[in-house]
Amino acid sequence: MRSGTRSRPEREAGVRGRGRCYDRGMSVQIALLRAINVGGRKPVAMSDLRAFLTGLGFDGAQTLLQSGNLVFKSKARAGAALEEFLEAEALKRLGLRTDFLVRSANEWTSVIANNPFADQAQSDPAHLLVMVLKGAPDSKSVAALRAAIAGPELVEARGKELYVVYPNGIGRSRLTTALIEGKLGTRGTGRNWNTVLKLAALAKG
Repeated sequence: MRSGTRSRPEREAGVRGRGRCYDRGMSVQIALLRAINVGGRKPVAMSDLRAFLTGLGFDGAQTLLQSGNLVFKSKARAGAALEEFLEAEALKRLGLRTDFLVRSANEWTSVIANNPFADQAQSDPAHLLVMVLKGAPDSKSVAALRAAIAGPELVEARGKELYVVYPNGIGRSRLTTALIEGKLGTRGTGRNWNTVLKLAALAKG
């Protein structure tokens, strides 16, 4: 085979690769948008978000549910740099001012593996929430959050993720996002365990 010439299987893989088979040098990224489509605030269509990513040159853009869950491929950017880029471009192109919380597919696998509430993940996944944070809280901040909990909720921090069990549901709980962010000193966005697993499956193609 001549140098630089791809075999037929390789050429076919490249054709199929749109949204499924990821090219070399491209990393799968998961981005969660904070507080959109909630109570009529910050409305945005998922089709607009897919078009937004495609317009920025990202490949394989996919969305999950209406709460702002994106899976796509990125070559040049990742982590905080990708978050800042997406936030700036969303404001410029969509008029949308919100936080993007980004994790690579490998980091998302660790989010699942590090879950300290394995029993709740099996028995009541809808009431287990993972809050993806901008920064990792220190132990004093987590202790302050625990001290502020007035109900039966349980919390554990693992790096830049906070795992929260809401035995009586999230809707009426006094352990709100505002309280969590205030005590931890960082912003974030939460997804229940079912959504966490669905995003992992989507990232695998």
